[in-house]
Amino acid sequence: MASLLLRGLRSAGRRAFYYNSTPSPVVFPLHRWHFPFPSPFRHFSAASVSPVFTADAAAAGSSLDPSRLRNVAVIAHVDHGKTTLMDRLLRQCGADIPHERAMDSISLERERGITIASKVTSITWNDIELNMVDTPGHADFGGEVERVVGMVEGAVLVVDAGEGPLAQTKFVLAKALKYGLRPILLLNKVDRPSVSEETCNEVESLVFDLFANLGATEEQLDFPVLYASAKEGWASLTYTKTPADDNRNMSALLNAIIQHVPSPSASLDAPFQMLVSMMERDFYLGRILTGRVSSGVIHVGDRIHGLRCTSGVEKIDEGKVTKLMKKKGTNVVPIDSAGAGDIISIAGLASPSIGHTVANVEVMTALPIVELDPPTISMTFSVNDSPLAGHDGTHLTGGKIGDRLVAEAETNLAINVIPGASESFEVQGRGELQLGILIENMRREGFELSVSPPRVMYKTENSEKLEPIEEVTIEVNEEHVGLVMEALSHRRGEVVDMGPVPGNVGRTRMSLTCPSRGLVGYRSVFSTDTRGSGFMHRAFLKYSKYKGPLGNVRKGVLVSVGRGLITAHALTSLEARGTLFVSPGMETYDGMIVGENSRDADLDVNPVRTKELTNIRAPGKDENVRLSPPRLMTLEEAIGYVASDELIEVTPKVIRLRKRYLDANRRKMMRNKPKD
Repeated sequence: MASLLLRGLRSAGRRAFYYNSTPSPVVFPLHRWHFPFPSPFRHFSAASVSPVFTADAAAAGSSLDPSRLRNVAVIAHVDHGKTTLMDRLLRQCGADIPHERAMDSISLERERGITIASKVTSITWNDIELNMVDTPGHADFGGEVERVVGMVEGAVLVVDAGEGPLAQTKFVLAKALKYGLRPILLLNKVDRPSVSEETCNEVESLVFDLFANLGATEEQLDFPVLYASAKEGWASLTYTKTPADDNRNMSALLNAIIQHVPSPSASLDAPFQMLVSMMERDFYLGRILTGRVSSGVIHVGDRIHGLRCTSGVEKIDEGKVTKLMKKKGTNVVPIDSAGAGDIISIAGLASPSIGHTVANVEVMTALPIVELDPPTISMTFSVNDSPLAGHDGTHLTGGKIGDRLVAEAETNLAINVIPGASESFEVQGRGELQLGILIENMRREGFELSVSPPRVMYKTENSEKLEPIEEVTIEVNEEHVGLVMEALSHRRGEVVDMGPVPGNVGRTRMSLTCPSRGLVGYRSVFSTDTRGSGFMHRAFLKYSKYKGPLGNVRKGVLVSVGRGLITAHALTSLEARGTLFVSPGMETYDGMIVGENSRDADLDVNPVRTKELTNIRAPGKDENVRLSPPRLMTLEEAIGYVASDELIEVTPKVIRLRKRYLDANRRKMMRNKPKD
């Protein structure tokens, strides 16, 4: 029997590593799992997966007792230490960490040092299984927090003991309190020299006030407080900077989670139901659906179907469970069964996606879906129609761009895709960083496309125009306060609070409210004004009355009127006109933006002009051309820079700025049209 099965697997090209005569399933090598899109499974490399999982791992993965489970989310503001904390917890519980920031599995996460997608893993501590969810801290990825906070019964709120609660802390805490969670407060980075016990007490008071302002209950206000240094790998119930050697670990935090986070209240006897919170694609297994089991027990081979709520309950697919999986540390292990309260992954259905319900075939009741905040910004993705289109990319047509965007919208509920005219698609999201990450992923996959500048999503209530307002927290040196306030005044920013930063002499912290459209493109300006010494964080606050047009926030541009290779001779005369975006030898075309004008109006220039040849010899004169280094824009800078009559040309190798209308005469006709 075993030899026949192995022969069949080899003939199908699916070689198994081991096969046991016991009922445990065959384990396939993980490197045969292919994920074309960002997936929580990506950080589990083939090298990190054992060919055969042990009986203990299988038993732990298939535990059916809800009282031995704890589901916990780690939430925080960006850069307050969530992912580093997860590394230390994994290591404390015996997981093999291949590198730092092991939970950041997407290449862009490791490059930029931020968390983009929520990820789930489980660890075992004192015979209790902890399902830990690592969440993003940036406001643009708030949808990742919203869709997973319903999977857990508790949360660890990580706050930087030196900075205190910031804009995104308020957002993630509000979501946790809305779902009735009782967070555990962890004051991180207490090992810093500027952090004292008085500082921690002050931060704890600020967090308590934030709880109260967000409408926390009496039970939620009685939150436990721990002190930690995730970098050094320890947590403590009392304030200290140098814990004893036997206490330099994360035991205090793990014990606090077991003590204060309730076990899932779910019934094993009820029919199986699970709300899908994450989804990824695999060329071999199909769709892999991840979520928390709401009730019942699921086994490999069970008949299940997918349900979704429209006007009623609609059945969308039916099949059987071909594989059950559980993430243990940095490994993925197959399991035979799972019970209510556990967080698992299921393969076997082709149609359900995030927000749908997976249940036994006799169940026709769908679970309530998660309500997400509306998108605040939109961009138009269209086919690249520039004269240089098709030189770099492999996916060029509107159909392929549309399929990729629809696939992204299935796995990321915070993004909406609306088809438009002439092979264009309106993509709605939370901010330019979120959409910039999508564009960057697409260009790395070989797509070429044209992208419009961001536009905010307005609302109309009672015949009044409303626009999204964001809460901004800025910390700068005192000498830069004037520059920052002047720049934000042109962008309709209003200062709410301003004062010195405790423990940092010469630093000022400002709290402001500003329209979302005013903050588009400001981050690069802010970095320049503060010489890289300031930080700025923002989060959506509310919709408010339209505040009027913005002031002058950008100069005009230098627009090419020639096609060919850019020459150093031409750039020599253009350098005095403003800041150049190109260098000699680069290709250009009519309508391409080659620099920023020093004045407010656009200027047509010829960057391909060559030196006229004469019969008079001038030895050594051509060697004296010296140009300043050009300003090469990143994708995020380009998104924030372009005006309403301009586009971004995105290819796998180059990012170019161009006018929407390439012909100079057409641009003159459209020049009187008002800009956003």
